[in-house]
Amino acid sequence: MTDNQCKAKKGLAFFILSLLAFAGMGSEILLAFFIEPLVYGKGLWDFSTREIISHWLVTCIIVLIIIFLLVMLAKKKLAFDIFSQRNAIGIKRWVLCLGLLVVSIVMSAILWNGLKVVKEFQNLGWLKFIFQYLYYLFETGLFVLIIIFAQQAGEIWFRNRS
Repeated sequence: MTDNQCKAKKGLAFFILSLLAFAGMGSEILLAFFIEPLVYGKGLWDFSTREIISHWLVTCIIVLIIIFLLVMLAKKKLAFDIFSQRNAIGIKRWVLCLGLLVVSIVMSAILWNGLKVVKEFQNLGWLKFIFQYLYYLFETGLFVLIIIFAQQAGEIWFRNRS
């Protein structure tokens, strides 16, 4: 196998990991629309506070397992340790990130007629709010893995680290 074929195969492996992370996000659909209705005897929109919190906790556990397995698979099969990747972020990128954060907050405030976090806290109450944001944290972890693995695939396939 040539060096280019090896790189293409490694790029494909990273792309598959990215797709698996994406599929992991779909695990909630199986839980919410197929498994839990059988357990609770009602649809997601009719769940009580306890049931929706249980849904978020089970989803977090499933997502955590998926994240763990994907990170370990990347480390074992591709010698890619996500946590050892440490590149300094330049001032221009920090400014860009801050600018995008400001734009995101402004757009969210416009769309939600106020800050989304405040609106959700008002609508959900403190208990559901805490568990929903815990759920958001774990879902974000999967989303970040999609980006990381797809980025690695792209860098390998296009031979460009930037």
